[in-house]
Amino acid sequence: MIVDAGIGPQIYKLVKELFPICRSLTGDGVRQTLHVLQQRLPGLTLHEVPSGTECFDWTVPREWNIREAYVEDPTGRRIVDFREHNLHVVGYSVPVDSTLPLSELQSHLHSLPDRPHTIPYITSYYQERWGFCLTDAVRQTLRPGNYRVRIDSELKDGNLTYGEFLLPGETEREIFISTYICHPSMANNELSGPTVTLFLARWLLGLKPRRYSYRVVFIPETIGSIVYLSRNLAELKRRVEAGFVVTCVGDDRSHSYLPSRAGDTLADVVAQHVLRHLAPDFKAYPFLDRGSDERQYCSPGVDLPMASLMRSKYGTYPEYHTSDDNLTLVSPAGLAGGFGMLQRAIECLEMNTVPNATVFGEPQLGKRGLYPTLSTLETRAQVRAMMNLLAYADGKQSLLEIAEIIGEPVWRLRPICDRLASAGLLRLTPPP
Repeated sequence: MIVDAGIGPQIYKLVKELFPICRSLTGDGVRQTLHVLQQRLPGLTLHEVPSGTECFDWTVPREWNIREAYVEDPTGRRIVDFREHNLHVVGYSVPVDSTLPLSELQSHLHSLPDRPHTIPYITSYYQERWGFCLTDAVRQTLRPGNYRVRIDSELKDGNLTYGEFLLPGETEREIFISTYICHPSMANNELSGPTVTLFLARWLLGLKPRRYSYRVVFIPETIGSIVYLSRNLAELKRRVEAGFVVTCVGDDRSHSYLPSRAGDTLADVVAQHVLRHLAPDFKAYPFLDRGSDERQYCSPGVDLPMASLMRSKYGTYPEYHTSDDNLTLVSPAGLAGGFGMLQRAIECLEMNTVPNATVFGEPQLGKRGLYPTLSTLETRAQVRAMMNLLAYADGKQSLLEIAEIIGEPVWRLRPICDRLASAGLLRLTPPP
């Protein structure tokens, strides 16, 4: 694995810093998160899109901010307090300041009876309501009486905020990386994506030469990708060669892949190639199991070549969308693994070339110093990879396609390609 040993702890440190912030589709929590990312990636540009803006079939919602929220029992004791955990409030709750009986309050409470010590994550973005989330253990202790409820929030015409990082390469052909910043305190489902993506963008700054240009966006899920597409679709369709949705890349349990709607794009080929060599026990999901921004990027008429590379896929692990998706669920090693998987995918794209043999028949490797003088298991494997590469180097197939045929990783074949090209046995041209 090529990952710097120190990258995991660095990413985890940023996850811890961002964890307390209350994010949603819009609002100051999103801006605060983006400002923290911007400090570490100065090229990140922030964009504001006003409430009410029409974006295809959607409209940018009003901006939501919250300052305080709590429930007090009949004795005045706070049994739910937003200051203790920002999942305690239903996302986008309207303001309320009232006293009501427990029988009426119950319809505004949300808990998980089968997980009595866990707070669920609940939102109501597009219908005005208010509510609180709490552990079922606490909910079962509530006794009849009058309860004071207060949510000091604000829904107003404001803006949806997103971040965009554009990094030019040798060509205008782009690799598109998208991650979301709209969930409150959840570590794997929310913060693993933007933090790993930030460090990936910083690594890209030092990747030279870069054949491709890179477009990296930090957006609210669903409405953010729709907003971004509505402003950039023509350019994206013209430039993007491959892309990845980055989400749920921080735990230690597994690696996962969800394809584009087409299932055979360059992003799909690269994602599966990397996983087969780095995590051969990975879980492949069909596009029917989609649930994140691949829904928008791969929708009919958009059809961008976007696949999702993940650790445990959203919706498949028990801590998903609850307070159990916390700082103990992700780890430095898990985050480093998610980073390394995406790094390898980008390297494969950058390494890809079209090799074309320059001699007829099998070349004489010994006279060019390319055949090992000592035969070992390792050298025999190297020769086999070299000869198999030459056998398919007809100028019609890319290195990635050849790698798939002969069962070798691109990152092992590219140095062989370069040696053969230096010896005059291959001519290398960029993929079409």
